[in-house]
Amino acid sequence: MRNTLLLLLALTLFACTPTQQVTQTTTVTTTTSTVPQQAVTEEVMTTPAENPKAFYNKTEHYITMRDGVKLYVAVYTPKDASPENPYPIMLQRTCYSAQPYGADQYPEDFSRLQELANEKYIFVFQDVRGRWMSEGAFDNMRPYVPNKKATSQIDESSDTYDSIDWLVKNLPNNTGKVGVWGISYPGFYSTCSLIDAHPALKAVSPQAPIGDFYFDDFHHNGAYTLAYWSVNNLFGIQKTAPTSEAWYQFPNMGPDPYDFYLRHTPLSKLDAVTDQDNFFWKEIMANPDYNEFWQKRNIVQHLKNIRPAVMTVGGWFDAEDLYGPLMTYGNIEKWNDKAYNTIVMGPWSHGDWSRRKGRQAVSNVFFGENINEDYQADVEARFFHHWLKGPADGETGLAEAHMFDCGTKVWRDFANWPPEDAIEQNLFLSEKGRILEEGEKTESASTSFISDPAHPVPFNTDIKPLFIPRKYMADDQRHVARRPDVLTFTTEPLTEDLTLAGPINAQLFVSTTGTDADWIVKVIDVYPDNHPDYEETQDNLTMGGYQQLVRGEAFRGRYRNGFEKGVPFAPNEITEVSWKLQDVMHTFKKGHRLMIQVHSSWFPYVDMNPQTFVPNIFEATEEDFQAQEHSLYHAGEYPSNIKVSVLTR
Repeated sequence: MRNTLLLLLALTLFACTPTQQVTQTTTVTTTTSTVPQQAVTEEVMTTPAENPKAFYNKTEHYITMRDGVKLYVAVYTPKDASPENPYPIMLQRTCYSAQPYGADQYPEDFSRLQELANEKYIFVFQDVRGRWMSEGAFDNMRPYVPNKKATSQIDESSDTYDSIDWLVKNLPNNTGKVGVWGISYPGFYSTCSLIDAHPALKAVSPQAPIGDFYFDDFHHNGAYTLAYWSVNNLFGIQKTAPTSEAWYQFPNMGPDPYDFYLRHTPLSKLDAVTDQDNFFWKEIMANPDYNEFWQKRNIVQHLKNIRPAVMTVGGWFDAEDLYGPLMTYGNIEKWNDKAYNTIVMGPWSHGDWSRRKGRQAVSNVFFGENINEDYQADVEARFFHHWLKGPADGETGLAEAHMFDCGTKVWRDFANWPPEDAIEQNLFLSEKGRILEEGEKTESASTSFISDPAHPVPFNTDIKPLFIPRKYMADDQRHVARRPDVLTFTTEPLTEDLTLAGPINAQLFVSTTGTDADWIVKVIDVYPDNHPDYEETQDNLTMGGYQQLVRGEAFRGRYRNGFEKGVPFAPNEITEVSWKLQDVMHTFKKGHRLMIQVHSSWFPYVDMNPQTFVPNIFEATEEDFQAQEHSLYHAGEYPSNIKVSVLTR
């Protein structure tokens, strides 16, 4: 169980095997596990993070929500807490289990809490409604209910409020100040805590927070994230009673996920191999458009009147949740003039910053030593110390935007994000695979290719069981650059550094012989031929000529007029398709080249478009999947281009 959860999302900040089940009760459990004085003496050379059992007492409780549902919490209180030495509370709410269960059961260590655990807080881990040892029913991205008028109206914000209210009133030796943090789904719950926040809540760090399941995790601009189908059972099967054991199973796709998903196209074939009790899969299939079902689950639209201090954290190579951190920070900044609001974006995949591993790399690319450890000590610990133990005056010494440049591999600080002095620049896609700047002319009208659903463009070269795809975010793109259904555009070697800082937007003018099409645009850093290998470089690759994905994003063309309703293409009619690829902070160094790739499938990261318009792609038949010719236009009134934000200093 432990390895499964860690492999799944690496989201639980400590991970141990669940043991005995807590007996469900309506009364507070006050059993405390203590360590004999002799044991503490023997462990004097260890730290709280290394040996939490020696430094923390554990208790377990059920907290009753306003509608009567009881939620489980595990509480770890420093042994030296007293009325004269109280501690703030650090709360994490999770759907991934507050294990290990049992008042005498401790995690092996608090390594993922390293700096915070050593400084010592009262740590509280809660199973959210409908998960593990808590009562109630689970709902994915449970919609926020504004202006609640009855105790039956609940959401994750009210559950957080009720939990904090109980904790500050009932946990001995707390200071009455609370911090909340969490990664991914716990990041979403952290965001929810900001809305209608309890007065005791002083500091919140949503980390890789899900902002909207239609743009994070399970969809990308209308395209279904097919590679995440394998985790649907985790999110879509209700348990029948509080439990310390997993009640769901993951499917066996065999050794080659590309082959598995190709054999299960159309998407309706997956229905036969999906657990029939999976309510989330049914919801996904029934709601292909950005309709009310998804819209009301958009948490970032509610980030107004924010009172606690906020530090949003994300990774530039986060395959699951890149949209969420940027939108969380951006909307708080837009709607809350007086809020303390900061953002940290590092050279990380999903949740990397919580790990302690010395060398930080994503895919084959090495970014530096002790990046995670330095963040934990100098940024995260400082943020919470200031607001929960320090002066709480906003003078944290932290930058508004602490951003890692993934090209120069150094941190840069900005007064805002995106940087105000970044200059927009258009990169025009031209004939013969060239990239032109504004003012240069292109002669060829268009470039065409055949997109065949039977032979989709792979998103990576690895042939192995696929769980959650992550490393592809910095993978080598040479495996597709040579394909005839991938258009490649490249600059000459740069004569000086080129730093992109901020959003990237694609504006394509296209046509298709079919009635629907997807479009994928990738911005790539092409290394010089003499670039040395790293320790992390795969044996079958060399970093000389490496084509590193810097940013890539899919767009389902039917949603070019809005995500609420898909509309077909008129065959052979030139049409504009525009979308945002998300932000970057990346310097293309002198001697490198900038490459842009354009194609129409990215399999099986996103599902294959049949290229014949059907109202619901989840109901498409095999006959709907047809090879079509797509054209990209360059010249005159149809100048396909990529708009970037360039820093000149």
